[in-house]
Amino acid sequence: MLKKINILMLVVLLGVVFFGLSGVSEEPVEIYFFPGGPPGGSFAVVVYNGAKAAADILGDRVDVKYVWSNWNPETMVTQFQQAVAANPDGIAIMGHPGVTAYEPFVDEAIAKGIVVTSQNTTLPELENEYKGVGFGYVGQELYASGYMLGEAAARMAGLGPGDKGLVWGLLAAPTRGLRTKGCIDALEAAGVEVDYMDISPEVDKDAATGIPIITGYLQANPDCKIVITDHGQLTSTLEEYLKAAGFGPDDIFGAGFDLSPATAAAIRTGYTDLVLDQQPFLQGFLPIFQIYLTVKYGFSGLHIDTGAGLVHAGNIELIAPLAEAGIR
Repeated sequence: MLKKINILMLVVLLGVVFFGLSGVSEEPVEIYFFPGGPPGGSFAVVVYNGAKAAADILGDRVDVKYVWSNWNPETMVTQFQQAVAANPDGIAIMGHPGVTAYEPFVDEAIAKGIVVTSQNTTLPELENEYKGVGFGYVGQELYASGYMLGEAAARMAGLGPGDKGLVWGLLAAPTRGLRTKGCIDALEAAGVEVDYMDISPEVDKDAATGIPIITGYLQANPDCKIVITDHGQLTSTLEEYLKAAGFGPDDIFGAGFDLSPATAAAIRTGYTDLVLDQQPFLQGFLPIFQIYLTVKYGFSGLHIDTGAGLVHAGNIELIAPLAEAGIR
């Protein structure tokens, strides 16, 4: 019900923009937007596409600057400080560094009158404190998304006590690690013995550098029945990982997060069996409107859950064209 109310609110608010103010000349709202990863990265580029679509709709009402961070939390914090120093009207941040790392700089930004909002990874304490001045969230509910994927994967793969699996994720990352924890907890609740590997900063930036890591693990653990990659770029490389380790499409159940053309192809070939689609296009599109509506009309922050859909061989043909177009 809450999600339906939020979407209805968005329809009404966008109606205010397009029908109530069409043709009105105004100074553009300056926005710094963080797509999160490297330019051209399989996930970050869809976030960027969403933000760019929103900016195109708003036209000369906004001036958006895009800040790429290679998924590095320290880089994100430094870039956020630089964005605050530039004194724009609003900044849309990825939440990966966590509340503690961001808090003093968000406080500074809000004190200067800059609207701050977030996408992809929640910053609940900051959202609660500054919701009234436009701090919203667009993205999945992290633990719930991880648990949903892990539970569905265990069921589809027919896993139970005595089976072994691998989760390759970001457990140590503040807040962001909740999705990894959800995956692990769901598999363990099904009785699966779970091995865990942390995604290094190098693999976080370039998934191909993880080939020797996953190959080494799988060759040392040939009884592994399932691999969950808690990262969109790693999921898009899952077929390459399994082939490099000498496994065929039916040997290991592959699961992960986020669609891309490579992931859609891997679902078709059977190397990837299940993916949770958190709809990253919306994580770009909606924060641009959040900032615009707050700056212009004082609307408070909206909290939108985008991570509710599971994609598999049974429904990939409905969604694949959108993934290939950089929308899903």
